[in-house]
Amino acid sequence: MNPPKTVYESIDAYIAGFPPDIQHILTALRNVIREAAPEAKEKISYQMPTYELHGNLVHFAAFKNHIGFYPAPSGIEAFADEVKPYHKSKGTLQFPLDQPLPNELIARIVKYRVAESKEKAAAKTKKK
Repeated sequence: MNPPKTVYESIDAYIAGFPPDIQHILTALRNVIREAAPEAKEKISYQMPTYELHGNLVHFAAFKNHIGFYPAPSGIEAFADEVKPYHKSKGTLQFPLDQPLPNELIARIVKYRVAESKEKAAAKTKKK
């Protein structure tokens, strides 16, 4: 029998569930995302911190050896050369815990996703 999973009600609760060194990294990542996407709404989705603006922008999560960052496949494809050291699958980047976060790259990816999201929302509005 598996132990019950933690159900997080907020990003604050999610971050608080980790040791202080990981909390520091998660808080730094959260701040980069907030600054790059000030209009985005914070929520928990798939039990991960999620940012939403006309749909999901990005998610992140802490793991044993890395921080997972999920900017959707388009967010990875747009920065293909720069994300090579971190790219692990179609929609996922993995930032090792023993290395500094690439904050400037993360901010550019989030801003790209914001622009993409706004563009898609505008296109939907025009169709109506």
